[in-house]
Amino acid sequence: MLTPAFTEAERKQMETLGVTEAQVLDQLEVFNKSAFYVRLNRPCTVGDGIHQVSAEDIPRYLDLHEEGVRKGRFSKFVPASGAATRMFHSLLQIYYLPYFLEPGELHRKAEQGVSVAVDFLLFLENLKRFPFHEDLAKAVSNDGLSLSRMIEEHQYRLILEYLLTEIGLAYGVLPKGLLKFHRYREECRTAFEEHLMEAVDFVGRGSSSCRIHFTVSPEHRRRFEELLEQVGPLYEARLGASYSVDFSLQKPSTSTIAVDRDNRPFKDRSGQLVFRPGGHGALLENLNDLKGDLIYVKNVDNVAPDRLKGPIGHWKRILGGYLMEVQDQVHAYVRRLLSGIDRKTTEEVAAFAAERLLLQFPRAFQDWPWERKYVFLLGRLNRPIRVCGVVKNVGEPGGAPFWVEDKRRGLSIQIVEKAQVRFTSSTQKKIWNASTHFNPVDLVCGVKDFEGRHFDLRRYVDHDAVFISEKSKDGRTLKALELPGLWNGAMADWISVMVEVPRITFNPVKTVFDLLKPEHQAEAKHSETVV
Repeated sequence: MLTPAFTEAERKQMETLGVTEAQVLDQLEVFNKSAFYVRLNRPCTVGDGIHQVSAEDIPRYLDLHEEGVRKGRFSKFVPASGAATRMFHSLLQIYYLPYFLEPGELHRKAEQGVSVAVDFLLFLENLKRFPFHEDLAKAVSNDGLSLSRMIEEHQYRLILEYLLTEIGLAYGVLPKGLLKFHRYREECRTAFEEHLMEAVDFVGRGSSSCRIHFTVSPEHRRRFEELLEQVGPLYEARLGASYSVDFSLQKPSTSTIAVDRDNRPFKDRSGQLVFRPGGHGALLENLNDLKGDLIYVKNVDNVAPDRLKGPIGHWKRILGGYLMEVQDQVHAYVRRLLSGIDRKTTEEVAAFAAERLLLQFPRAFQDWPWERKYVFLLGRLNRPIRVCGVVKNVGEPGGAPFWVEDKRRGLSIQIVEKAQVRFTSSTQKKIWNASTHFNPVDLVCGVKDFEGRHFDLRRYVDHDAVFISEKSKDGRTLKALELPGLWNGAMADWISVMVEVPRITFNPVKTVFDLLKPEHQAEAKHSETVV
């Protein structure tokens, strides 16, 4: 590839973003490489990569967690900058197809199985069950209209306009965190509020401060702050908690350059280079800047109503205690290794790394001099640690735990996204389809070393684990580069431990219709059993 000659104006654009020309050239080189795929060896399964917590160990983990909370070690990190566009994808589609919304045409399309028509009828039939129904009716009423009359008169596009656009609730452009998720008898709560509520159970109860960090987009930061000012004191009084909530923005310097189909820098109509957000992997910078200690990471849309918070908090505490035990053992062994080189300690540490951490050694490891084993073990143990809750695979989309092999790491446990797998290989496809568990972004991370110093998390990234996708701008196709995913390639060189957790701990809202599922109803049905 010929190295592009950037103009002075383009260099100034990079400087404004905080991106260097060298970074841009490196990103352009990535586009010219063959697509990055991991090499799956086998799925992680219970007993082979996934740990099961025994009943007799649970009290110990809960005690450890309680000690950590009492010392103020835990905090919570919530990526919350993404817009809810995907959540309302089908409703947005039909909003821009107004002829579909004519009553006769709508039902004809639904009978033909056209998905957007079917979805809209489902939305209409269940409108009163959504927690934002009252807000929608109020927004309509403020303009002298009646929601019920609009339904009777088939003013369907106007209803969607009030739901999705700025003339009403703007749910088509707001981030998920600001949307109403659950209805209770006395109130309706946003996803943001549910994160405040649940965090007290495993971050703040027994601590002087319940610390939560949200990554948000610049245009919506003030809305989050206003909502916090409004509800924070109410929840503190109700729960006996003291919140310490802060926000950060995705850094412009994590933006990546877009290219055309020939891998040349893509320019917009005004002739400027196009840079795009680098995906959730860019949030590693925010996590690194947080300078926390033991940090829970959880997606903004994975929250449940109060009646399910008990088991969710219980397993969060177990994972936190599990991490503390592993971290204490790792740090103790690192200190022993540093106190002096000897064969016995090296062999003991190797046994621990293999049995507890499932660390895989190079083939010739047994034949190495023990001094070389010492250097290898010290390098592999002195790094960040994450404990990942994984649930049984029931067809939900998301990353899954696999044994992955590559030249640099050998065989290691990684969380792999579908986009990272070469499905043209029948072997790789078979291994992917054999996975038994997936990761619902349920992590707790230890980011300090054995001396209490913060790791520089940017040192443990697999920079090859990028995602390339096609997007459009100005009616033209471009290729976008996403940085290694936060819980995928961005944590590839961490110590990773997979722990099975119950399915009830995972309650994502990927589409608006997920809010109709039983687990998102504040009142359980009589036949429903919570495990």
